[in-house]
Amino acid sequence: MTQAELPGRVRRGYGLGSVATGSFGTVPGLLLLPYLTDRLGVAAGVAGLLVLLPKAWDVLLNPIAGRISDRSTHPAGLRRPFLIRAGAALAILFVLLFAGPTGPTWLAAVWVALAFLGCATAYAFFQVPYVSMPAELTTDYVERTRLMTWRVAILALAILVSGGVSPAIRDAVGPEWGYRAVGAFVGGLILVGALGAWWGTKGVQPATHVAAGGTLAEQLRVVAGARDFRSLLTAFALQALATGTMLAGVDYVARTVLGDPGASTILFVAFVAPALLVTPVWERIGARIGKKAGFVAASLLLALGAVLVYALHGLGVVAVGAALTLVGIGYAGAQMFPMAMLPDVAAVDAQRTGESRVGVYTGVWTAGETLGLALGPGVYALVLTLGGYVSSTDGLASQPGSAVTAITLGFTLLPAALAVLALIPLRSYRIDEAAVTAATEEAR
Repeated sequence: MTQAELPGRVRRGYGLGSVATGSFGTVPGLLLLPYLTDRLGVAAGVAGLLVLLPKAWDVLLNPIAGRISDRSTHPAGLRRPFLIRAGAALAILFVLLFAGPTGPTWLAAVWVALAFLGCATAYAFFQVPYVSMPAELTTDYVERTRLMTWRVAILALAILVSGGVSPAIRDAVGPEWGYRAVGAFVGGLILVGALGAWWGTKGVQPATHVAAGGTLAEQLRVVAGARDFRSLLTAFALQALATGTMLAGVDYVARTVLGDPGASTILFVAFVAPALLVTPVWERIGARIGKKAGFVAASLLLALGAVLVYALHGLGVVAVGAALTLVGIGYAGAQMFPMAMLPDVAAVDAQRTGESRVGVYTGVWTAGETLGLALGPGVYALVLTLGGYVSSTDGLASQPGSAVTAITLGFTLLPAALAVLALIPLRSYRIDEAAVTAATEEAR
C-alpha cells in the first residue's frame, strides 16, 4: 500500500454512509408523491409543493452545515460526530414521516410537511460532513476515484434495496399500514448506514485541513467565483433533476401506463441494479479517458436509455425494463464521476490557498443536488397537473388519456433532455489529474 492509498476498511466504512444517503435520497422521491396523491388524497400540485419546499429549505441550510463542520474541533474528528448524531435523528424522523394521520387531508398534509422538514434538516447535517470527508481523507487524485467507486457501488445497492423493497412492503402489508412499514424499514437502513460510516472511519486523521478564515458570506463569494466548481455543480444539479424526475414517475408508469402496480419494483431494479456491476468498469474508463470525459459518456448513455424507454413503452414491462438497464449504466457513471471531481475542486482550492473551504464547497454542492432531486418530483407533479391527473385516496381513480401521456413524457423525454442539457455547463470544467498534481506540489 502506498502512502496515498487508504486502508480497505476506510474505503468500505466510508462507503457505508451511502446506505443512509441512498435510502433517504430514493424512497421519498419514489413514494412520497404517490403517498400524498393516492393515499392521503392531496391534489397533485399541492403534493408537489409539499415534497419540494422542505428540500428547498436544505438549499439554504446546507452551506451553513458545511461552515459549521469546517469549524468543528471535536476530539472524535472534524466530521465524524455529525454522522452519528444527525444520522440517528434522520432515522427517527423518517419513521415519523409515514406514521402520521391519514385524515382529514389537511392535517395529514401538515404532518408530512413538518416531518419532511425535520428530515431535511437532519439530512443536511449528515450529508454535508459526509460528502466533505474525501477531500480530507486523501490528497491523491486517483485514490479519490477509488473511494468514490466504493461509495457509488454501495449507494447503488442501498438504492436498489430501499427503492426495490419499499414498494413491495407497501403492497404486501396493505394500504392501512403499508407506508408505515416502509417508514420503519427505511429508518432502520438509515441508522445502519450512519453507524457504519461513523465506525468505519474511526481513527483516521485528515490528510489536510486548515479552516478558512472570514465569514460564511465571504466564503460563499469565493466558492461562487470558482469557475470549475460552478460548471460542475450546474451539470450535476441538472443530472439530479433528470434522475429525480424519472424516480418520481416509476410508480405512476407501473400502475397507469403498464397496468401492473407490481412492475414498479421491476422497473426500479432495472434502473439501479446495473450500477452494482458497471461502477468498477466506469472507474477503469475514467482512468483511461479522464473523469470529465467519463461523465460526458455516462450522461449520453443515460439520455439514450430514456429515449429508448419512450420508444418501447407500449411493448410491456420486459421491453421497458431492458431500456431502463441502459439508463442505469449511464446513471452509475453520472453519479461516480462528479462525486470524484468535487473533492478535486475543493482540494485544489485548499492546496493553493492554504485554507480549507471543503465544507462550504460541499454545502453548496449538496444544496444544488438537493434542489435538483427535490425539483424532480415537483416538476413531475407539474407535468401530472398539466395532464389532468386525478388524485384519490385509494389509487384507483380512472385517468384521462392526457394524464397517461403526461406520465410517459415526464418519465422519458423530459429526463433525457435534462441529461443532455447538463453537458453544456460541463464544457468549462478544466481540472484534471495534472492540475491536482500541480496544486499539491505547489502546496508543498
